[in-house]
Amino acid sequence: MISPLAYIHPEAKIGENVEIGPFVFIDKNVVIGDNNTIMPNVNILYGSRIGNNNRIFPGAVIGAIPQDLKFRGEETTAEIGDNNTIRENVTINRGTAAKGKTIVGNNNLLMEGVHVAHDTIVGSECIIGNSTKMAGEVIIDDNAIVSANVLMHQFCRVGGYVMIQGGCRFSKDIPPYIIAGREPIAYSGINIIGLRRRGFSNELIENIHNTYRIIYNSGKNVSDALQQIREEITMTPEIEYIVSFIENSERGIIR
Repeated sequence: MISPLAYIHPEAKIGENVEIGPFVFIDKNVVIGDNNTIMPNVNILYGSRIGNNNRIFPGAVIGAIPQDLKFRGEETTAEIGDNNTIRENVTINRGTAAKGKTIVGNNNLLMEGVHVAHDTIVGSECIIGNSTKMAGEVIIDDNAIVSANVLMHQFCRVGGYVMIQGGCRFSKDIPPYIIAGREPIAYSGINIIGLRRRGFSNELIENIHNTYRIIYNSGKNVSDALQQIREEITMTPEIEYIVSFIENSERGIIR
């Protein structure tokens, strides 16, 4: 299962039933779980932690040092969960002193050329399109779909169940359950098809829709809009998530 043309540092820890192709480089201080497939020409560098049942395609680089001039060689990690598909030439940098680790959760698809910068957190069940780039300390919540060639400013947060149009760039947060697109990027309605596929009821979808009508179409400032939501909308966990997301947004939400 391990090619004789691969290099594995003697201190690296490799689980059971791991397939490692030729010209793979696995550094020291690396831990790899069970049932992973690591295809030719993958580099898994110092500080990488990889769970179980992942497929890592040729040319991917996991755990390279951050592209951050403040990095001073501190002990940090790049942590990948289970059941992820990491396509060709994906780069996932390890963390800095800011948070100490970069995290990719479970059951994600990272398509060709995706970059996950230092201290970024990608949740679970996400799809990230070809050549999308995340700057440092970005957060992507669970079940987000990000199309190809999207550029994310550092410290931005992307809410769960969103759909982001290809080619977008943004420097503000994208709240959950919506479609974001156009240039400059803007709220383009709620992600109705995605929510139905995930089993959201029509009543819940209508409540989410009414919530965003108040936020984006009432003409009120954010604080007043959130107060109106509390007064008029049934506060299910999904609506609470929207309100909490916006209240805690440090960069503000897209227009």
